[in-house]
Amino acid sequence: MAETSKKAFVTGHPIKHSRSPMIHGHWLVKHGIEGSYRAIDVAPENFAEFLATLQANGYRGGNVTIPHKEAAFAGVARRDHAADEIGAVNTLWFEDGTLWGGNTDGHGFAANLDDHAPGWASNGPAVVLGAGGASRAVIHALKERGVGDIRIVNRTLARAIELRDRFGGGVSAHPLAATGELLRDAGLLVNTTALGMQGNEGLSADPRGQPADPRGLPADPRLLPDHAVVNDIVYVPLETPLLAAARARGLKTVDGLGMLLNQAVPGFERWFGVRPKVTAELRSLIVADLVPKSPAPKP
Repeated sequence: MAETSKKAFVTGHPIKHSRSPMIHGHWLVKHGIEGSYRAIDVAPENFAEFLATLQANGYRGGNVTIPHKEAAFAGVARRDHAADEIGAVNTLWFEDGTLWGGNTDGHGFAANLDDHAPGWASNGPAVVLGAGGASRAVIHALKERGVGDIRIVNRTLARAIELRDRFGGGVSAHPLAATGELLRDAGLLVNTTALGMQGNEGLSADPRGQPADPRGLPADPRLLPDHAVVNDIVYVPLETPLLAAARARGLKTVDGLGMLLNQAVPGFERWFGVRPKVTAELRSLIVADLVPKSPAPKP
C-alpha cells in the first residue's frame, strides 16, 4: 500500500470478535479513501509500548476497547472533555504530533436514541441499570442532553454511589429493591448490564441469587408509563429479553447496535477526513454478520 495511505486500528485483548473493521472498511470503500483499518490484539503488558510506537508505525489513530480503555486514559498526553468525564478513552488521534484520547461512547448512545426515538431527552426521569464503564458514558450523555433526574440502580449500591458522587447534581444511587418504584414515572430505561447478552441469559441480577424480575429481566417494563422508551445497549442479540418484554408492553424500544455504529463516526472523521453516515445499508451489513453461521453440511 502506498505510503500516503491513511492507517487506523482497533485494539483490545481479545479483539477478533470486533465489528469495527467491518464498519470502517465499509466507509472507506463508500468514500473512495485509500486507507486501512485493522484489528490488533495487544496484551495489557504490551499496551504502553504499543501507544509509544503508534506514530512511528504510521497510524493516525484508532479505537481502544476492553481491557485497555483505562490504560489509554492514563497513557495519552491530552484528553477531551468526554474522556475526562467518563474516565476512559476509546478513541485515539494525533494533533501536531501530540497523542489525544477521547470517548465517543456517550455520543454513540445519544445519537442512537436520536435516530430511533426522537425527543427522548425530554421524556422524563431516566433509570440506568448498572454502574460499570458503559453506564458512565450513558450518564455523561444524559447530563449533556439536559436530563435532570438520572437514577442509577446497581446490585452493589456502593458502585452506584461512586457514580452519583462522580457526576453530581441530578444523579441518584439506588439498590435493586427500589427499581420498581423508580420506574413508575420514568421516561427512559437504559440497561447497561450484561443481563440479556448472548451467553449471559441466566445471569442473576440479585446478590441472593434471584433475578430482579420474576421473568429474569433486569427490570420489569410493565411498571413504566406508556410514553417511556426502553434501550438496551447490548446488541447480541439485537432484541434482548428486556426489549422483547417492553415491545410486548407497547413501549418504544431501541436496541444497542446503533450505539456501536454511531460511536465510530467521530473517529473515522478524525483519521480519514470525512464524516460518515450511519445508514440502513451499514446496519444491515452488521446485522447479517451477527446472525450465527450454520455449520457447513458434512459431505
